[in-house]
Amino acid sequence: MLSGHSDLPDPAFNAYRKDLADIALAGRVIASHYAEPLHRMITQATWLFAAPSENAALLCELATGDAFEMLDNSVGWAWGYAGADRRVGYVRSEAATAA
Repeated sequence: MLSGHSDLPDPAFNAYRKDLADIALAGRVIASHYAEPLHRMITQATWLFAAPSENAALLCELATGDAFEMLDNSVGWAWGYAGADRRVGYVRSEAATAA
């Protein structure tokens, strides 16, 4: 059980939302569900977005062949993290396929 003062990790580099979190963060954050990320590859150069929308802030560009660790895939958007720094964000679902 989590209790006491909360010192949450930076959500820009740690994948968690109220409804879902990376299983690696169990015990550090509270979420309705935890998931093991699915390893995906970026199949076409794309942007990592801050939200599931083409109008959302652009976080970084991902190149063909980059790894993407996916935690959620719904309504045409995949949510997860990419790169050595584990930048968290959204890509269009068709840009991330099974490795």
